[in-house]
Amino acid sequence: MWDRAGPWAGLVARLGLAGVWLYAGGTKVGDLAASGRAVNAYQIMPFGVAQVIGAMLPLVEIVVGLLLLAGLATRTAAAFSALLLAVFIVGIASAWARGLQIDCGCFGSGGQLASGESPTYGWEIARDIGFLILAGYLLLRPDSRFSADRRFTAGPAQR
Repeated sequence: MWDRAGPWAGLVARLGLAGVWLYAGGTKVGDLAASGRAVNAYQIMPFGVAQVIGAMLPLVEIVVGLLLLAGLATRTAAAFSALLLAVFIVGIASAWARGLQIDCGCFGSGGQLASGESPTYGWEIARDIGFLILAGYLLLRPDSRFSADRRFTAGPAQR
């Protein structure tokens, strides 16, 4: 039974994670300076490094999202996803532990919260763990329906 359901579960995981990356990158790509400020708000690295990472991050998210959407290099895209999500989880936990009052910047410009606003670190970490589970599934079972990987690597009986 799993042989039939597994590729469909992979499709759901792949498209779900693709949507997350495309939305996350798409909300930031129009203002790369704001993305750099969001990275800098974590106070983990020098400002110049944060600016470079902030400028690159939306582009990386979009590329990973497009790869997952197409189902091309799925295991590699899932590995990048897992790595990025692990870094995000550690960064959010670090901000929480140090008492920073920031928006994670995951789906927008991020940065310091306005007076009276409270961070939602617990929710953000839980959400990213859910996405990490999707990435882990794709690492273990990258085969999915309607994927370019399947088209290029499947034998004639599987096409």
